Amino acid sequence: MDEKVLDPTAGDEEAEAGASCLGATGGSSGSRLESQLQEAVRLKTEGNAFYREKNVRTAIGRYHRALLVLRGLDSEVTSALQGFGAQVPKLSQEQEDLLRSTQVDCYNNLAACLLQRELVDYGRVLKYSLKVLQWRSGDIKALYRAGVASLELGDAQTARHYLTQASRGKPNDPDVKRPLQRVEERLSQDYQKEKALYEGMFSKQKQGEEQLAEEKTQKLV
Repeated sequence: MDEKVLDPTAGDEEAEAGASCLGATGGSSGSRLESQLQEAVRLKTEGNAFYREKNVRTAIGRYHRALLVLRGLDSEVTSALQGFGAQVPKLSQEQEDLLRSTQVDCYNNLAACLLQRELVDYGRVLKYSLKVLQWRSGDIKALYRAGVASLELGDAQTARHYLTQASRGKPNDPDVKRPLQRVEERLSQDYQKEKALYEGMFSKQKQGEEQLAEEKTQKLV
């Protein structure tokens, strides 16, 4: 996959610029919210720097902290608290967009970090990638990682689904083609095994019927 897809930090500068603009234009009434949003973006940016330095463990910590900051602002989370009299922060559309884009970046980057580890937790890679796809269904990075994780978890059919979508966005990318080829090989092997199994079952059934027919013939004689 090309550098922009492999590097989890590619394209994040746009969100960081949005945070700076938000802080410069926001009013005093939303200063606390803006401060939290900017703190989350700062933590994500630090995570990106650690990732580039190949300090994956620290990068993961920064992304988790950024997501923790954002959790208290996320309308999908805080809406459940309204019935308990909790004060739910009100975000402008601009703030909501920045929150969501930062969450997407962090989950995408976490999945990328986990794939760099010696022992990869593919279940978590899939979980984080699906989080991204929940909010950004056509994200090539998340589709690719969800496909790779599904393949490693033994679900070749699901892997084909995600990797086929990723290949439509990156049709000539060899890093997408390779796991997709592995998927097709796995599905072909599974088909041959299933075919052999059914043929074996059919053969045994046929032998049993022939033996039963022979026994009936012998009794008649």
